[in-house]
Amino acid sequence: MKQEVVWLGDSRKVARSFPKTVRKALGADLMAVQLGQSPADWRPMKTIGPGVREIRITHRGEYRALYITHIGDRVHVLHAFRKKTRRTAKADQVKARDRLRELQKERRSG
Repeated sequence: MKQEVVWLGDSRKVARSFPKTVRKALGADLMAVQLGQSPADWRPMKTIGPGVREIRITHRGEYRALYITHIGDRVHVLHAFRKKTRRTAKADQVKARDRLRELQKERRSG
């Protein structure tokens, strides 16, 4: 069964600003996730929270999308960004972590 993709914050707007090749790769990876499969290149992001994964796309730079699937029957894209250094920037980690906390808070109260 195909899961719905839910974009949190400005993640969809940011992803739409990526180069066309990156957008296509991200779309294919998210489709795989919707169908219960793994993206082409990913890694767990335990520093953000349990179950959070990072889709990694390299095309004239490094692009990332952080998502979680085990909250409800949806794929929640927490954050999308272009990586500028070898390590994930603290601001990107904080933004994703805050969105995850907000999502968890909404699930508990609603």
